[in-house]
Amino acid sequence: MLSIVGKRAHHCDGVSRREFLAAGVIAGNGFTLADLLRAEAVAGIGSSQKAIILLHLDGGPPQMDLIDPKPSAPAELRGEFRPISTAVPGLQFSEMLPQLAARADKLIAIRSLIGAAGRHDAFQCQSGHKVEELQSLGGWPAMGCVLAKLLGTPVDVSPTFVDLMLGRPLVRDSARPGFLGPSYQAFRPDISQLFARPLEEGMKKELAQRGAQHAVSMSLIDGIPAKRLEDRGRLLTHLDRVRRRVDQTGAMDAMDQFHQQAANILTSGRLASALDLQRCHPRDLQRYTAPAGGVKRFTTAEDRFSMRKLLFARRLIEAGVRCVSVSFSDFDTHQDNYPRMRQMLPILDHGLSALLDDLQERGMLDDVSIVAWGEFGRTPKINKNGGRDHWPRVGMALLAGGGMRTGQVIGATDRMAGEATSRPVRYQDVFTTLYHNLGIDAGRTTIEDPRGRPRYLAPEGRPIREVV
Repeated sequence: MLSIVGKRAHHCDGVSRREFLAAGVIAGNGFTLADLLRAEAVAGIGSSQKAIILLHLDGGPPQMDLIDPKPSAPAELRGEFRPISTAVPGLQFSEMLPQLAARADKLIAIRSLIGAAGRHDAFQCQSGHKVEELQSLGGWPAMGCVLAKLLGTPVDVSPTFVDLMLGRPLVRDSARPGFLGPSYQAFRPDISQLFARPLEEGMKKELAQRGAQHAVSMSLIDGIPAKRLEDRGRLLTHLDRVRRRVDQTGAMDAMDQFHQQAANILTSGRLASALDLQRCHPRDLQRYTAPAGGVKRFTTAEDRFSMRKLLFARRLIEAGVRCVSVSFSDFDTHQDNYPRMRQMLPILDHGLSALLDDLQERGMLDDVSIVAWGEFGRTPKINKNGGRDHWPRVGMALLAGGGMRTGQVIGATDRMAGEATSRPVRYQDVFTTLYHNLGIDAGRTTIEDPRGRPRYLAPEGRPIREVV
């Protein structure tokens, strides 16, 4: 772990991503910045500052209690929440999401998400693939790691991919580089002291086994000038080149690139500044703080301050980050589904609405694509503990921004919200759409696995035609 703490230092005359990449190739498959700009022009995008926010609803959200209410279902299935009208005629949400209902014209409600692996992690929500795919080669990389491969360089002063996930996604390491290797791992600042998300006992043990490598501190020690860090970086690179002669794993190449990028990020101070609450305007902090609801908080649920992670996501994108992953816990409602949703859903409703308004006011909404979803849906029937159990057959997703055609619902389910009855959408379809919003054709762009074989980013995905 790179553990450097204290005040930040400032580095002058940094080289921008665009200036550096314009001179060379972004990735081994010949995808250059010029290619990206041309692709964006064809897609009507027009800039290379497009970005993604992946919001994982940790534990699996109950689709019928959010965006797919079933008021005519039997009482034991339809639940306690009433449906309410939205800004889109004919579209109804749960009464727990009044602010999002009022902004439904800025949303795409996907009610027919299928193909869930049924695992309690965020891997599919990070990559579009199941964890067992290409496992012998290291597994599929997360989308942010793919973007680091395609768009990032060692001289960037902001990382391509920042992972702000806590709880289950962190200990299960969902945002991993897979077969791309450690050069393209997510930058994972330690924000655990800022957000209260108590871990279950099993997660605590899992996190302890990972040691200190799960987070990176991103500021300089007092009194160490940037020049000294650069000199040390050159020394480490020289030593690594010597060691590389007998290394067959590629780890030395990874360390060279990681050290160089880490040094640039540290000396620029952009990442640390974006994650510094003291640099946030009090008005912004208040905007992303949900009102006190007076509802009992479940043991592993996050509190009303948790949506400030979305404020961090916005600030990171302004600092040059291209992909930010965030989690919101805990939707694993095997018991007390309705009391827990009465605490969780108003927080989500407030925070996601704040993000939409904030991005629109800043002229960023068409550039930033947002997806909010979980690892699977929840059972139509309430169990004996008043909860909903795992239901991989169908789930939900909310999309927004990215220049997509919003204000519509995609797909439908049966009268119990238990099966997709029209327009099924797969995880890879969503990722193909997100790549499209970045100007990347996932059906034609490849990355090489360790054996040198080209792999398409989403071989089974198709852009969601209704929205692109």
